[in-house]
Amino acid sequence: MSKFLKFTLVAGITVSATATAVWSGEYGLGREALPEEIAAWDVKIMPDGRGLPEGSGDVWTGDEVFAEHCAVCHGDFAEGIGNWPKLAGGQGTLDRKDPLKTVGSYWPHLSTVWDYVNRSMPFGNAQSLTPDDVYAITAYILYSNNLVEDDFTLSHENFAEFEMPNADGFIVDNRAETEYAIWHGAPCMENCKDSVEITMRAAVLDVTPDEEGAETEAAAPAAEAEPVETAAAEPAAESAPAPAADPELVAAGEKVFRKCKACHQVGEGAKNRVGPQLNGVVGRAAGAVDGFKYSSALEGMAGDGLFWDNESLAAFLADPRGFMKGTRMAFAGLRSDEDIAAITAYLSTFGH
Repeated sequence: MSKFLKFTLVAGITVSATATAVWSGEYGLGREALPEEIAAWDVKIMPDGRGLPEGSGDVWTGDEVFAEHCAVCHGDFAEGIGNWPKLAGGQGTLDRKDPLKTVGSYWPHLSTVWDYVNRSMPFGNAQSLTPDDVYAITAYILYSNNLVEDDFTLSHENFAEFEMPNADGFIVDNRAETEYAIWHGAPCMENCKDSVEITMRAAVLDVTPDEEGAETEAAAPAAEAEPVETAAAEPAAESAPAPAADPELVAAGEKVFRKCKACHQVGEGAKNRVGPQLNGVVGRAAGAVDGFKYSSALEGMAGDGLFWDNESLAAFLADPRGFMKGTRMAFAGLRSDEDIAAITAYLSTFGH
């Protein structure tokens, strides 16, 4: 590497000659790069953790740092804004024609996440984050992909122990041995084929809106996301009081609700934020919280009689966009049936 990294002082300007090899013996210019100069350029992080600085960061610190530096492009839940990359979701889609390649579904090494965030993020202000910030953001991205729990702390000490789901999904590129010889020889410059025809077209074209107004919808900021809707209408019919929720389940649900706090409030004085306040959501008609503007998708389902009972809440919380096409709900959903039951129990403790 040092043979390629030469520094030449010309008219008071330091020039880095990295594109081609410059040998001091040939031109009488430059010198061998010093070890500390090479180290300043060599900031790569290896899959086994080599190159990592000391430090650590937990999920909830990462939530705060991500919200400050990353959410404007990648969404509060790493779900992506408009055409900015999605960092979460996509598990089980790699065998489809239009796979969703995210950190959780596609990236084989955690070191790639840490290295890229450290080198290139935030957009427009690269390398402004501290190592602890990068550890925390990486932990939060793992959490957003349901790969760790909310009490997880990532550090230089446990970094190499974490294995990504798609770690075995890549193969060694052996084209140098198997294919390159086929390409050798003089290139054909004219009349190389008898005819040219289009044989395939892109299956997914999501960079250009198809209809008027779609661009505004696609580029809507995370602040317009519409998480779980609450209703304030009276129950359709009176029923016997529901049995008290299991205290342990409620406590577990309070922990799960941390994923919702960025957008929702519950309890005394709860107000509408990005999403509606959730007091009384369990056992209410959908879409009737005063002062909250719902999506047309939710209003349509509410008009058809959607009622937030345990069954409908479970279906919505597991897959908001699958349950309600057109919702502005940004959260990708809860993967665990236990988490869904727990958060439903927790929400049931808050009355009207």
